[in-house]
Amino acid sequence: QVQLVESGGGLVQAGGSLRLSCAASGRTFSSYAMGWFRQAPGKEREFVAAISRTGGNTNYADSVKVRFTISRDNAKNTVYLQMNSLKPEDTAVYYCAAKPIDIVLGYQRADEYSYWGQGTQVTVSS
Repeated sequence: QVQLVESGGGLVQAGGSLRLSCAASGRTFSSYAMGWFRQAPGKEREFVAAISRTGGNTNYADSVKVRFTISRDNAKNTVYLQMNSLKPEDTAVYYCAAKPIDIVLGYQRADEYSYWGQGTQVTVSS
């Protein structure tokens, strides 16, 4: 139904920027809210950001608010995560995910998202 592929990860120095992309298959991309999650070594997967079907609502974890921006282009079946002022604690594998219910405000549980990408590594050096 929905296949997701992340790209744009890499190695960057503290204070630098990266832009992650998540390309989705199919013609039903606009039927899903989209989110980004991340998982650092030895830690649980955590919510990063989410965006509603048309982009009208967004939600961010407190740890990335102001520094990160989520956006989407439904014509290109793509969701983005612009990451600025990166810190070593941002180092993690970043995953995009699709949610069939268009509710992105409030706490976002990982099990509310039905489809997941394979992840892309982001490493921030100090």
